[in-house]
Amino acid sequence: MTDERAKRFPLALADLVRERRSPAARGQDARGKQVAASALKPAPAQPAKPGPSRAANATMKNPATAAASAKPATSVFPPRSGAKPAPGAANATKAVPGANKSAAQTHHAPRTSALRAAPRSAERALNASAAGTRKGAPNVALASMQTLTSERVRERMVERLRSNGVTDPRVLNAMSVVPRHMFVDPGLAAQAYEDAALPIGHHQTISKPSVVARMIELVAAGRTLSKVLEIGTGCGYQAAVLSQVATEVYSIERVRPLSERAKLNLRPLRVPNIRLHYGDGRLGLPAAAPFDAIVIACAGLDVPQALLDQLAVGGKLVAPVGSQAAQSQVLTLVTRVAAAQWREEQLDRVFFVPLKSGVI
Repeated sequence: MTDERAKRFPLALADLVRERRSPAARGQDARGKQVAASALKPAPAQPAKPGPSRAANATMKNPATAAASAKPATSVFPPRSGAKPAPGAANATKAVPGANKSAAQTHHAPRTSALRAAPRSAERALNASAAGTRKGAPNVALASMQTLTSERVRERMVERLRSNGVTDPRVLNAMSVVPRHMFVDPGLAAQAYEDAALPIGHHQTISKPSVVARMIELVAAGRTLSKVLEIGTGCGYQAAVLSQVATEVYSIERVRPLSERAKLNLRPLRVPNIRLHYGDGRLGLPAAAPFDAIVIACAGLDVPQALLDQLAVGGKLVAPVGSQAAQSQVLTLVTRVAAAQWREEQLDRVFFVPLKSGVI
């Protein structure tokens, strides 16, 4: 054995003769020694282009295996229920035993555990809100949907209303079932159930939940409401709450874009007893009068006489009266006691957008 061969093959001749090896084993030993020898040699400056690997050769020799390896997505994600598997999907699954099962578990296990951890009420509310969004409801961020649409959040709002003096069960129930977050901009959805007035565009606002509940309770106290008129539809939230208390609700808005937005907001709720009108709220709706109650959601220096005349005898009207500039508005309750006689009570200090004439 030469010195160079001794360096490359350190085994002695006696060691090679001790046991008989099959030709296949000798071939594997030779390939292993060549790999070891090449690892000891310094890497060339320009590495040679590697030839096709054994896996590539095997693929070239077996077209069925090549077709299976060309579809990794089929082996990782199983087909959805009810869908037909793609051709060759079964072969692709068999091509890499064990890999498909582990990959599927890796991708699907987190989603399964997340659904198990979520409360069932939030999950049901999330599905209902997603269905409402598909029908045209305003788009609300999915991350906050589980919190905002849950019954628990609205119930906390109702508890605050009850602690602030709202006692009418009809009003409390209406506030608990109407999803206020569907009536505000998506960016303000996180504040939907706070007791705050929020902007809805065109220099208008959605009233505080406490103010909405207070005004409705004042006109509904001790009686059943058959027909109600609302002045200032805005985004449609107060009309939706009124629809849970009264048999019929008529609502007027003088700003056309807001009137159209209210229609879009109310459409997915499928409220059958609301009739929206685009027009001058100071004129009311003489054709539908008289009304058992009138709720004015904007402040004027006085209550228009046209609205007082459309109030039924025994009916009640609630409105903020006063100057917006001086911030001296007072929530006023008017009761029609006779054909030409009205009684007025001044209650709480409030702040509303102004009541204006005409349409825009």
